[in-house]
Amino acid sequence: MNMADNRIVVGADGSELSISALRWAARQAELTDAELLVVTGYDIPATIWITPTYTEEDYARDAERLLEHTVSKAFEESPCQVPMRTALLQEKPALALANISEGARLLVIGSQGQGELPGMHLGSVASYCVHHAPCPVLIYRHQDD
Repeated sequence: MNMADNRIVVGADGSELSISALRWAARQAELTDAELLVVTGYDIPATIWITPTYTEEDYARDAERLLEHTVSKAFEESPCQVPMRTALLQEKPALALANISEGARLLVIGSQGQGELPGMHLGSVASYCVHHAPCPVLIYRHQDD
């Protein structure tokens, strides 16, 4: 099996749940001799053309900061022990994760992220990925749940 087929894709949105999911995925990658692909998808809303106070570059910069924050917080106490790459995709997060997980061993995402409806049992991105990702999906929840 080559590394392209041996990826564990992890969604990163900067939330505590996303950080914990990345730590779990890193341990799983170590156990299964896989590589990590940490992904942040971001969307540029159509309102950018109505009130152009925020540019496409601003959205990209913010998404990149979320990705960097997730990775740095996940491994601040213990460095990652497996090969890891990151990807920043200008696409709705759910679509980005489902599309990039083609051929992956596993897609790992937090059960709820940075969406508009906090407290949902399963976030919209997680729900979409469970139904549409072309690989197995692990929904990571806090141990208290």
